[in-house]
Amino acid sequence: MKPTIPKGTRDFLPAQMQGRKYIFNTAEKVFQKFGFLPIETPAVENLSMLTGKYGEEGDQLMFKILHRAEKFKKALRNRSEEAKESDFAELALRYDLTVPFARFVVQNQNEITFPFRRYQIQPVWRADRPQKGRYREFYQCDVDVVGTDSLICEVELIQIFNEVLDALRIPEYQIKINNRKILAGIAELIGEEEHLVPITVAIDKLDKIGKDQVNQELLSAGVSEKAITALQPIIELEGDFEEKLSQLASLFQTVSIGLKGVEELRSIYQMCSDLETHKHLTLDLTLARGLNYYTGAIFEVGCKGFKGSICGGGRYDDLTGLFGLKGISGVGISFGADRIYDVMLDQNLFPSHQLNNLKVLAVNFGEREGRYALEVITVLRSKGLNAELYPSPAKLKKQMSYADSRKAEFVLLIGDQEMNSGELTVKNMVTGTQEAMTLDRLIQVCLNSKA
Repeated sequence: MKPTIPKGTRDFLPAQMQGRKYIFNTAEKVFQKFGFLPIETPAVENLSMLTGKYGEEGDQLMFKILHRAEKFKKALRNRSEEAKESDFAELALRYDLTVPFARFVVQNQNEITFPFRRYQIQPVWRADRPQKGRYREFYQCDVDVVGTDSLICEVELIQIFNEVLDALRIPEYQIKINNRKILAGIAELIGEEEHLVPITVAIDKLDKIGKDQVNQELLSAGVSEKAITALQPIIELEGDFEEKLSQLASLFQTVSIGLKGVEELRSIYQMCSDLETHKHLTLDLTLARGLNYYTGAIFEVGCKGFKGSICGGGRYDDLTGLFGLKGISGVGISFGADRIYDVMLDQNLFPSHQLNNLKVLAVNFGEREGRYALEVITVLRSKGLNAELYPSPAKLKKQMSYADSRKAEFVLLIGDQEMNSGELTVKNMVTGTQEAMTLDRLIQVCLNSKA
């Protein structure tokens, strides 16, 4: 049988894993700097905990786990028109990290202190159609604050976007922001409050399928032609951030929920301007993010050279209420690590010293020399240096070829002369030079090297 993996999943070779770890570590350092604490949740959740939290499309893209053996066979024998999904499955792979986090908060409310700031870096699964930048298994790097409705949290999350993406050198990224209250206000303004969800789902696809198909989806969802016509000039408002807010405020004079959304965005933008962290921020009235749990500010980040978003997020006022804990507001953002990796790989943004981290390889000339070299390697490792001894006394050409493939910066050549003199022969694989030096000197050279 030819070995294969499911479509939409990937194996990662060591060089790829080093790049991914670089992204994770960069994000984690920023998260910790802002006071966020790490948690983990299970890959598998109860299906009832996830169903209905993401909208109809999300429910369809969830990987459900069928009952095992006799329980599944019994469900097949008893199936009827009244059969429920729970008759066949009661578990699912997590669709995102946010809903499991809400469940986590409710279950552990007596063990955590509010406001609770968490970060989480784990994989999620979606039964999507695989394509470039869209996978069935992928990692999310999330940060959330729950237990406060302060807009300072939104401002800090924008700062985190900036710090992480700047550190990764992501080119010309744009932080799009909108507010679900503004979308609710638009629905009310055009007389279609009851169709808020299909309106948000449809206009969120505007940049993917175009205006004509979006309008057709709205018609199919029961939105009137008159309302669709009234919607067009609103979502096509032009101007800078503040000009769009002013135009919206004029439109929403009698729509209180819309005015509330405008004021929230105005406050966020003003604080960002005061902190000079607003240069990547733009107001996009077509940004809707179809997930049902968002209630306030919503975010999406794109960048030059990549079609689609690389980050997203938003505020959810009562997600924990779905699990019995009312009145806990939260806000969070997610970095799409796999998409960011693709951007960095395509545009050669990984720093070479982060990917080629074998500092020293010691050549093995025989049993006695190998044991001596192992002692040297052990000292180097104790100083925090990545070092390796070739395990067997193979031909020198083979060992040097291995050093090249591992991109070792230095190669140690230790024979009788080196063991007797106490000076090691060190070949610099970057410059091609070779010299004798003491172990202490080698340690200093390695620690000072920037390669």
